Amino acid sequence: MLEVDALTTDYGAVRALDRVSLRVEPGSVTAVLGANGAGKTTLLRTISGLVRPSAGTVSFDGADITKRRVEDIVRRGLAHVPEGRGVIAELTVEENLRLGGLFRGSEAAAPEEIYELFPALVERRGQPASRLSGGERQMLSIGRALVARPRVLLLDEPSLGLAPRLVAQIMAMVRNLADTLGLAVLLVEQNARSALSVANRGIVLNLGRVVADQAPEQLQADERLRHAYLGF
Repeated sequence: MLEVDALTTDYGAVRALDRVSLRVEPGSVTAVLGANGAGKTTLLRTISGLVRPSAGTVSFDGADITKRRVEDIVRRGLAHVPEGRGVIAELTVEENLRLGGLFRGSEAAAPEEIYELFPALVERRGQPASRLSGGERQMLSIGRALVARPRVLLLDEPSLGLAPRLVAQIMAMVRNLADTLGLAVLLVEQNARSALSVANRGIVLNLGRVVADQAPEQLQADERLRHAYLGF
């Protein structure tokens, strides 16, 4: 579904990604792990077209989307949920959801479909997003991306700033989206333990390079790798 080959991204003289390669299949969760500054967010921004790579390719369903405009990539079925739960606070929950279908037109999902996935948002539908809790804002942010009916979902730090109980709920939700909707999910996370609990594959970045690409149980069993890069 999504294939990244030797992707390299530079910010001036700084190399943020250095020949990163990975593959994400439908119905699977691939966790991208590493310390701050490892290149995780740059990876998602480059895949979604927000940042132009210096070299390498991004393929979606066999088609090269490396130089496509962001709106073209969205129409093809790739959605990006950035770090920080970037909902529009002044708009209602439902207005935020409708914005998610901006580039999909009549193919966009109705808000009711999102409420089925996130029942907690139903009673909030007419309220401004500013009144939502952190967990509810994260649900809304992900729900807004799902309005575009993506087949690939890029998630950047969905657990950031949430209490442990909510982190567990968000991770279970990510796993459920892959299982029930067949989404290919690329999950960037600082919370390595939680991410690996729902992932099919784990990729560790350090200074823009892939230092490990293994099954979650292999990463968790590697004490050197855990202490050096994963923080547990």
